[in-house]
Amino acid sequence: MADIMELTDETFEGAVKGQSLLVVDFWAPWCGPCRQIAPVLKQMAQDLDGKAAFAKMNVDENPLVPGQYEVMSIPTLVIFKGGEPVDRIVGAMPRQSLEPKIMRHLD
Repeated sequence: MADIMELTDETFEGAVKGQSLLVVDFWAPWCGPCRQIAPVLKQMAQDLDGKAAFAKMNVDENPLVPGQYEVMSIPTLVIFKGGEPVDRIVGAMPRQSLEPKIMRHLD
């Protein structure tokens, strides 16, 4: 069963380079839409185990990386493929809308 990694400014680069496809959720505990999308991402992490990895980064505790990737609204999902950002999804949405946006980046 796949878990969602918790990233920090210090662990971010290694995690991104260590995964072929990584979906990073930039979030904060006080953000209602972030809390809404969390169970969707948890289920997708389990369902796509071995195909895609999922991580989250608290923007309040880790300001450097969100600033580098110009995260202005949360939740923002940034999809990294081969260590490079290839897509960005802003806002909470149901799984049936979110999943195709992630699946198109699978090989």
